[in-house]
Amino acid sequence: MNNYGSDKKTAQQAKSDAQKIAFAPMMFQAARALRNLGILDALENNNTGMSIEQVANYCKLPVHGTKVLLEAGISLEVVFVKDEKFFITKTGWFLLKDKLTRVNMDFTHDVNYLGFFNLEESVKNEKPEGLKVFGDWDTVYEALSQLPENVQDSWFRFDHYYSDVAFPEVLPVVFEQHPKKILDVGGNTGKFAINCCKYNENVKVTILDLPGQLKKAQENIRKHGFESRIDCMPVNLLDSSKPFPDGYDAVWMSQFLDCFSQKDIIHLLTRGKNALTSNGSLYILETYWDRQQHEAAMHSLHATSLYFVCIANGCSQMYHSNDMHKLVEKTGMYVEKAIDNIGISHTLFICKPKE
Repeated sequence: MNNYGSDKKTAQQAKSDAQKIAFAPMMFQAARALRNLGILDALENNNTGMSIEQVANYCKLPVHGTKVLLEAGISLEVVFVKDEKFFITKTGWFLLKDKLTRVNMDFTHDVNYLGFFNLEESVKNEKPEGLKVFGDWDTVYEALSQLPENVQDSWFRFDHYYSDVAFPEVLPVVFEQHPKKILDVGGNTGKFAINCCKYNENVKVTILDLPGQLKKAQENIRKHGFESRIDCMPVNLLDSSKPFPDGYDAVWMSQFLDCFSQKDIIHLLTRGKNALTSNGSLYILETYWDRQQHEAAMHSLHATSLYFVCIANGCSQMYHSNDMHKLVEKTGMYVEKAIDNIGISHTLFICKPKE
């Protein structure tokens, strides 16, 4: 692993940043309240600025709470003050209008916030102890179909936002090899399989996933009229004794392997390799934190790794690309080609069995 980061701050800068970390959960909620209560929207709609009283009246809020939130917004750098009037900043605009920011913030609040009180226990026990705020499950994937609706919605919006943008870019790559049968491992709600059938009128796809997930996939497949071309096969993907069905020209794993420990990834890749025809390819679409173009993307992926530890399953993460390279090699395959900068932050590994 290459070197990352540095320690070149002055002591004063370091101490100042430490205070931001110390109060970060409170300030996160303040930023969310500024967005959800309509305060940022009020400022965005008034280019000449607004007084505290004007904002409170516009949003039908008490003056005191409005004042406190706006003053917190100064430190958050989402608002600024000039001549006793408040204005929205560029950061505030992105907090209000940017879809990526909204998806990430809702995911943090609805899926993670309460459970993260148990992060230390999750690290110690290698279990998603934070998940217990929703109920008694071993992983979030078993729980997903039974979680509160707002939690499900935020989880799926987070999951789909990143993959949906990537799919149009990867489909031409996958179909360069003219696959007739594709195995979609961990197919979730069936979006990739449906996109494949729209892209190519002859391809057939089999989705492997948990029964709860496949219910949503089957609903979506019926809506698009692809029942004759997409099969759904319920499977416990962690049961390494159960082989995948074979005879597939392509095995697809999108935003999937990051949901598992390295030990489990080896088993999954091995079963994926064994499902291939002699000339088939295994495709891994993932977001690796070391292959990001922007610091904010790396920051987001490190935060997402914490979600895996505390909420999802206790044992996985957003991996460094070298980790995945090594795991592919251990299963008797090699990465024939890697394509970076797909969608927002993805990398596609095209893997082949070693001869």
